[in-house]
Amino acid sequence: MIRLVLFLIVLAAIAFGASWLADRPGEMLVVWQGWRIETTVPVALAALAAFSVALLIVWHLGALLLRSPRMIATFSRRRRREKGWAAVSRGLVAIGSGDLDAARRARAEALRYLPKEPLTQLLAAQSAQATGHQDDALRTFRTMLDTPDTRLLGLRGLHMEARRSGDIAAARMLAEEAANQSPALTWAADAVIEARCGEGDYAGAREVLEKQMAHRGIDKLQYRRRRAVLLAAEALALEQTDPPVARERAVEAVRLAPTLVPAAAVAGRLLGANGELRKATKIVETAYASTPHPELAQVAAHLRPGDAALDRLKRIRTLAAKAPDHAESLIALAHATIDANEFAEARALLQRLSAEPTQRVCLLMAELEASEHEDVGKAREWAARALRAPRDPAWIADGRVFDAWAPVSPVTGKLDAFVWAVPPGVSATPVLEHEAERVRLAIAAIREKEEARRELARAAELEKLAASEAVAEADAKRRMAETEAAAAELKTPEKPDAPPVIALPPLPDDPGPTGEPDPVAAAPVRKRMFGL
Repeated sequence: MIRLVLFLIVLAAIAFGASWLADRPGEMLVVWQGWRIETTVPVALAALAAFSVALLIVWHLGALLLRSPRMIATFSRRRRREKGWAAVSRGLVAIGSGDLDAARRARAEALRYLPKEPLTQLLAAQSAQATGHQDDALRTFRTMLDTPDTRLLGLRGLHMEARRSGDIAAARMLAEEAANQSPALTWAADAVIEARCGEGDYAGAREVLEKQMAHRGIDKLQYRRRRAVLLAAEALALEQTDPPVARERAVEAVRLAPTLVPAAAVAGRLLGANGELRKATKIVETAYASTPHPELAQVAAHLRPGDAALDRLKRIRTLAAKAPDHAESLIALAHATIDANEFAEARALLQRLSAEPTQRVCLLMAELEASEHEDVGKAREWAARALRAPRDPAWIADGRVFDAWAPVSPVTGKLDAFVWAVPPGVSATPVLEHEAERVRLAIAAIREKEEARRELARAAELEKLAASEAVAEADAKRRMAETEAAAAELKTPEKPDAPPVIALPPLPDDPGPTGEPDPVAAAPVRKRMFGL
């Protein structure tokens, strides 16, 4: 709008000037070399303007003739660049669409017109990779290392080829070099951090993260999360060997990310073991309110080692109040009430989840039946039902289920890849296996009780049998004593050393029933006994 106003003002000034000169034509006389020219001022000005225009035209034509070779060369270069960029565009599109023949033709054309352009080299490397010519791709990437503008591109290409071929050492070396050259480079920093985490060098991984943050290669929120993950991983690694350092790392991780479950869990365990129960309870409850997790419930229950089951139940009640309607809270309470033998309350809690019981709920019902009623049949029935029940959440990274959390994915090496969610297409989870072990222990306890009762019954029978044998032995001793007493009475008082009197059976010649001896029957007996 301002330009239009200015243009109108200038146009009005020119019109006013022309009108003013037309009203005052005047006269001009020029005498030069015998020439005499008489004219008016407007005509003289018009002639001067025409002469100036002609002079400018001649000047530009001369300059054009002088610059024509350079202009032709520039035009030729521009045409070559246009053709080269068009070839690069066609080649990249062909690689993206999978047209390898078109990609090869575009690469050849781009190399002919733009041989030193970075995108041309990238096109050559990608087309070689797409067609399976890995040696050509490596050669192209190594060529990029010689130029500062393409050095990082070459390092990334060589890094990807090294990882694809399984050369982890070379991949890490290339990533380290790229990270040193450009600390803000995301792929290089991530690769170095993942490699150092894989080796357990969490302090070195934090150094790389600090450099990346200093060069503004990562936002503050992401930096805090990643640092918390690395600190939690280091705390878990040092939990058994160096508890003080592990406790310091865990507390810092919780400060950076209060809702990070592994950090809160390890901090709660270490603080509880150190006697800082109030601080440990606050950390665990804060994390549980955001993400109810069975590990947090387990940590809360065992904050103070050696507590009775009722004391653990009291802490679980306080923890469950942070998320009272969450299924994990009901399951944690059911665990604690079963351990405390509060079976009625446990059954009421599990009834709230009976509309669509998950595998863990089914196994808790099996444990309850085994613990409360010692009903192995119903316990096995609930355990069998767990096989068809919906799954429970578990730690998942890159589509795979793992027993425990880790800072990087074992599949891809990605940092902070684990999520707590229900795994699709998995028949069981590690948490389910833990619950199944509790059911097996409950059933085993029933069998132990039955075996103990059988042992008590057998012991009672053995005691009864021993008592009867003792009575029989006492009777035998009594009869033996009576026999000895009777034998002692038969001894002669005057001759105590005389042989005992042998009672002989009556002889046949003794008087029989009739009172008369039987000499015929008595003769052989006398002959055999007395030699008669």
